[in-house]
Amino acid sequence: MRLFGAVAAVLVVVLCVGGWLLMYGTGDKTPANGKPTAAPQAPDDIRETVEKLPSTPEGELAAGWMVEHLEKTTDVNPRYTPGTWATGKIFAKGIADEIVGFKVDRYGGDKAWTLKLGGHICATTKHVTADGRTAVVVQPPKPKGSPTEGVCDEVVFFDIDTGKKLWQSKMPEATSAFVTNTNLTMTRGTVAVAWDQGSVAYDMKDGKQLWKSTGVSQCEDHGFAGGRALLALVRCGSMPDVTYEVQKLDPRTGKAKWTYKVGKGITTVYLPSSDPPVLAVGAGDTTVTDLITLDADGKHSATISLHGESYDPMCGVRYSSTSRFGVVENCDAMVVGRTEIFVASKVGSESGQEANWIMGFDVATGKTLRKFNGREGQPVYPLRTSGDQLLVYRATRDDIGPSAVISLDPRTGKETPFLLFRLPDDSSSDRQFGDPDKSDIIVEQGRVYFAKRELVADFKYPEDPVRAFLGIASSATMRSAK
Repeated sequence: MRLFGAVAAVLVVVLCVGGWLLMYGTGDKTPANGKPTAAPQAPDDIRETVEKLPSTPEGELAAGWMVEHLEKTTDVNPRYTPGTWATGKIFAKGIADEIVGFKVDRYGGDKAWTLKLGGHICATTKHVTADGRTAVVVQPPKPKGSPTEGVCDEVVFFDIDTGKKLWQSKMPEATSAFVTNTNLTMTRGTVAVAWDQGSVAYDMKDGKQLWKSTGVSQCEDHGFAGGRALLALVRCGSMPDVTYEVQKLDPRTGKAKWTYKVGKGITTVYLPSSDPPVLAVGAGDTTVTDLITLDADGKHSATISLHGESYDPMCGVRYSSTSRFGVVENCDAMVVGRTEIFVASKVGSESGQEANWIMGFDVATGKTLRKFNGREGQPVYPLRTSGDQLLVYRATRDDIGPSAVISLDPRTGKETPFLLFRLPDDSSSDRQFGDPDKSDIIVEQGRVYFAKRELVADFKYPEDPVRAFLGIASSATMRSAK
C-alpha cells in the first residue's frame, strides 16, 4: 500500500507543473545542449551522452526494485550495493556478489538478467563505454584464515545491455588489494586498477594484460582517473612524510607522459577529472580545501580556494558508503566540463546557510564565472554535463513542491526543466533516495535514477522489503513506451 501511495503522490506533479514552468521558463524540444546530436564516438570511447529534453517534464515513477530479507541488516552492518549504470535499454545495479539488470520500459522494474560474480564487489567505476560496457573488481571466496582471505584480485568486464560477462582476469601479485584501497577506472580501450602496492591495465577487447607495476617501491600507484585520458595518483613515502605526484599515462603502455609534483603538506588528493586535469586537495584531514588545475602538459594553471570550507565537493572518504569502493575519482557535488568546474556549496545547519548554490570556475584561470542559486529548502547539486549544458538535481521538501532535474546553460544562466517529480518518503529508508550522500543519482537516455549505496531495514517496518532504486521518466515517454 505504501508503494501505491508513492506512485499516486507522483501524479500530483501534473497539478504543479503549470506554476513551476512559469518559474523555470518553458524551453523547447531541442537537446539539452541546444544542438541536434552529440559528436559520434567509437565503441571503446568512454560515453559522453548528450540528453534530449523530454517532450514534457512531468515525471512518473517508472521503476522500483524491492529487496527482500533485510531483517538482519543494521546501520552498522548494512548490505552494500556498489555500482549503478544505465543505458537506453537497461538499468543495472550491483548488490553484494551479483549485478542485476532491469528492463527500461513502461513496466520498468522487471529483471532482465542477473550476473553472478563469484565474489563480492570491491570496486566499481562510473565510466561506461559508448557501446554500453563497464567493469568491476571482485573478491573471490578464499579459505578462512588464508593469507589471501579478503583479497580483491579479479576484474570482470561485462555488457550492460545483455548482462554477459565478456572476460574475467586475475590481477597479478595483488595480495594487498582490499575493498578499502582498490581503485578501478576506464579510458578508451583500457581498464586499469590500482591498489596502493601495485597496478595493472587490461585491453578492453579480450582482457589481456597491457602492463603492470608491482613490487616494493618508494612510490606506488594509489589510484587512477579515467574518461578522456588516464591519470595516475602516485603516493611516495610513508606516514607522516607522504607526498603525492600526478602522472598522465599512455593507457596502452603505462609510461608517464608528464609528472606533476603536489606540494608538501597535502595529505589528501582526489582526481575528479583526467581531461582537463583537475586535483581536489586538502591539508590536515580528508576535507578538500583547494582545487588545482593543470594544462595539457601537466603544468600548473590555477589554484581555486574553496573559501574557508564554504564549498563541499563531497569527495570520497568523508562518506562511509563511497569510501569502500574506490574514491580517487569520486567527488559527487562537483562536475568538471571542458572549460569550467562546477562546485556545490554547503547547505544546512553545518554551514549556517538555508540555501546553497553552485559556482562555476574557469579551468584555465580559476576565476569565478557564474553562480547558480538554490532556494530555501531546495538545495542544488551538479550531476554531469550534457554537451555544453549542466544537469542539476534540485532536491525539494515535499511540502514545497516537486523535486527536479534541470538543465542549466552556463553561458546565460537559463534554467530549463528536464524532469519534475516527487520521491516517495513514506519510510525512513525511502527518504534516503533524495540525499546525494546516500544515493547514486544518474541521468541517462531521458530518465533519472536514484539508487541507494547501501540497504538497511526500515526501523519502523524491519521485516518489509526495502526499495533499492527508483527510476523517473517523463509521462509522455511512459505513454509511448512499448
